[in-house]
Amino acid sequence: MKVLTILIFLILNTYAQKKPNILFIAVDDLKPTLGCYEDKLAITPNIDSLAEQGTTFKKTYCQWPVCGGSRASLMTGLYPESTGVMDLKTKMRDVNPDLLTLPQHFANNGYTTAGVGKIYDPRCVDNKNDLDKPSWTIPFTKLQFKNMKDKNNKRFADSIACKDKEMTDGQIAEKGITLMQSLAAEKKPFFLAVGFKKPHLPFIAPKKYWDLYKRDQFPIHNFQKKSKFATKFNWHDSHELRSYKEVPKVFDEAFQKETMHGYYACVSFIDAQVGKLIQQLKNLKLEKNTIIVFWGDHGFHLGDHGMWGKHTNLEQASIVPLIIKVPGQKSAIKVNSTAGLIDIFPTLAEASGLAIPNSVQGKSLLPIITQEQEKVREGIITTFNSKGSLGYSFRTERYRYIEWINKKGTIEAIDLYDYEKDPQERVNIAQNPENKKLIQQLAASLREEARGAKRLFKKQAKK
Repeated sequence: MKVLTILIFLILNTYAQKKPNILFIAVDDLKPTLGCYEDKLAITPNIDSLAEQGTTFKKTYCQWPVCGGSRASLMTGLYPESTGVMDLKTKMRDVNPDLLTLPQHFANNGYTTAGVGKIYDPRCVDNKNDLDKPSWTIPFTKLQFKNMKDKNNKRFADSIACKDKEMTDGQIAEKGITLMQSLAAEKKPFFLAVGFKKPHLPFIAPKKYWDLYKRDQFPIHNFQKKSKFATKFNWHDSHELRSYKEVPKVFDEAFQKETMHGYYACVSFIDAQVGKLIQQLKNLKLEKNTIIVFWGDHGFHLGDHGMWGKHTNLEQASIVPLIIKVPGQKSAIKVNSTAGLIDIFPTLAEASGLAIPNSVQGKSLLPIITQEQEKVREGIITTFNSKGSLGYSFRTERYRYIEWINKKGTIEAIDLYDYEKDPQERVNIAQNPENKKLIQQLAASLREEARGAKRLFKKQAKK
């Protein structure tokens, strides 16, 4: 075993009687536009500092590229077809009243669980106030959000001369700090969830974060077309962005640069809020016995393929940041094997000394964090519906293989992208005769991973 592995296990064993706290930080619509993910434009010193002491999973993917389905999946460790949440109206306990959620599992094992901000999508749980009552030993904090500058601004992107605390996410950070202080005083292990809402549209942030960037430094994407030989499923007209004021019919270069400026400013704003939480953890002398997990719920197209927003299972809408810091880890670990948000539940359970429930469909990433293993799976699934079909996207370290399956269980179409040769998804190579064997292998691997994927196995998905 490597030295680091031994050290981490010793530290985890030291805390076996004193279970680690969990600081669970969620960010809405965040793709890996972070310095620690080698984005040279992003100004994110606090998240980068976390990554320098934690494990950064560079190929992490959501299981549904919209917040409702993604969060329900993450919070239960189940794929979307198992939760039943594949839209923005299904309530997960209406489908399965006996679902066991991540914070509920910690609560059942003696933890105090509390949260503020956006953790679940409020449309997909019991109600907007309780935010899934069984998950929280302390009632979920529903903020009143007084004197917020961002709520009065209806533009798609804008800067506001204001203090952080005059914005929704600034108030979420302040309440997260207050909750942390009260939880620390209880002298019990806690699970504290803090969910930030930016960089979700509209891209509105305090002026000081806009001023970190110069508009001309943002290059527009150099491939703004559909993939050659593309199937009909993975494309949209950026409808979410078009719902805001002053959005032109044609997205010219000036508009694209302004939109990117707004997105990155919001990311830097959130980075500052994350920094406040972590600093408070240090001030309370809790850092040495707290697991920190930082994640985004899905990606976001910023002009690639001419699209803006999520709602596809292509690379930029499905890739997310995931950083996990366990007690005692001092140096950075960068991981290139694939992971999923579905893996957070079993990872936190195992790292905290809790049993992993049999129902969980994700896989613990702890063997990667301790460097016992380089990978825990060959690929990860992102599912999405389009034009009556479900697209099962299987992402390996090199390829993305997508089967689009209709309600009868028949394969309607196949996408295949090779990111080693084609990182921008310019050409769907599924029709190339030389890829027939590769497709057979990927189709088999997809099915090995697809526990709970109902439609995929409806008719063994044959043409």
